Amino acid sequence: MTEPKHYFAPTSLDQAVECLKDGDVTILAGGTDLTPQSQSGKLRIKQTLMNIRRVPELTGITLEGDEIRIGALTTITEIMENALVKQHFPVLVEACDHFASDQIRNVATLGGNICNASPAGDTLIPLLVLDASVELASMPEATLYRHSMPLSTFFVGPGKTRRSLCELVTGVRIRVPGPNHIAHFHKLGTRPALDISTISIGIAGTLKEGILSNVRVAFGAVAPTPVRASQTEKALEGQRLDAVTIGKVAGIARDEVKPIDDVRATAWYRKEMIHNITKRMLSHVAQA
Repeated sequence: MTEPKHYFAPTSLDQAVECLKDGDVTILAGGTDLTPQSQSGKLRIKQTLMNIRRVPELTGITLEGDEIRIGALTTITEIMENALVKQHFPVLVEACDHFASDQIRNVATLGGNICNASPAGDTLIPLLVLDASVELASMPEATLYRHSMPLSTFFVGPGKTRRSLCELVTGVRIRVPGPNHIAHFHKLGTRPALDISTISIGIAGTLKEGILSNVRVAFGAVAPTPVRASQTEKALEGQRLDAVTIGKVAGIARDEVKPIDDVRATAWYRKEMIHNITKRMLSHVAQA
């Protein structure tokens, strides 16, 4: 594990993004990914280690107009226990309930899970089907600059995102779903509450009179990044969820993913599980 030469603990967002101008900075929040990765040699700690835990602008879950903002420092436990999240995004609570152990959930942050950019990240699939956007802040000159981008375009590879070295993820924004919105998440693993997922699936949309619209489908651990399944979404859009449609869509989902063999599963097994669990989840939605 490499050791930094400087340690900085900013107490405001301005201070944090000002520090990032140097470019040679490692960001520390919960440390549940950073610590094991640095100890194993997978990640090198840079010249400056910046602990962002004291930045108040990165905390809290708030309703702002028709959106809910979740600060980057919000822990997995805080998400699970928050009344707004429980009311509007139960699928995110469901995913958090399968996130590691209680001890990890108490310190692991949403921003860290997003920036770690694992193809199997547990919160990423529900966030994708909820059409979440990522907030970023930087200070290219003397003024704080904020912007956001859809989470669906944020990931570019395993452990890689579109965040530049001078940017800080400050939170996510999710529009409050309308009437008849449904969303479900499934994680498959040896021990789903503790292990990295073999596959994960999220399905969301508006279900009215048996017809699904505004469809969102996302898969985890079947590509270099968490992915939206555009072909599967297209096949589901505006369709009545009968046995024929469900069987057809499950086949399309299996053919759409391009997984690899690794220590957790073969590509063949992942494709078959995508087929079987997609079929099971859609059957559950149809019977609800």
